[in-house]
Amino acid sequence: MSNNVTVVGNLTADPELRFTASGVAMANISIADSRRYQDRNGDWQEDTSFFRGTCWRDVAENVAESLTKGARVIISGRLKQRTWETNEGEKRNVVEIDIQEIGPSLRWATASVTRTPKNNDFGGGSGGGGGGGYGGGNATPAAPVARTDAGPDEAPF
Repeated sequence: MSNNVTVVGNLTADPELRFTASGVAMANISIADSRRYQDRNGDWQEDTSFFRGTCWRDVAENVAESLTKGARVIISGRLKQRTWETNEGEKRNVVEIDIQEIGPSLRWATASVTRTPKNNDFGGGSGGGGGGGYGGGNATPAAPVARTDAGPDEAPF
């Protein structure tokens, strides 16, 4: 079973870049998605939904460097439920987007994309075969490597 979602909306604030205690980058974002429609009387109505999301590592740093408040973005990720207890002992619950992909919408804007170099690029380096998974070539991805840094399940602070 999968809970993949795609959301298109505008950033309500600049991305908030932080780092976990172990140095893993994370960025929190919030977006608003507004829908305009005509009701039965022909009057225009607007319905706005707000979403929060988090992205990690290189994506987080790229988002913080590239996107600003008001930017229209396309987000793809998974819904994730988070529960915590307040200082007063009240349980709280929120559903957020664990962002896998994010980028600017080109519906009403243009963008210039600059590829960032990666140390673990599958296709790069000497003797490789192309540029990181794009461009064909005969590169074979390396075997998965176990991560030693914290992941999205680590408490950020």
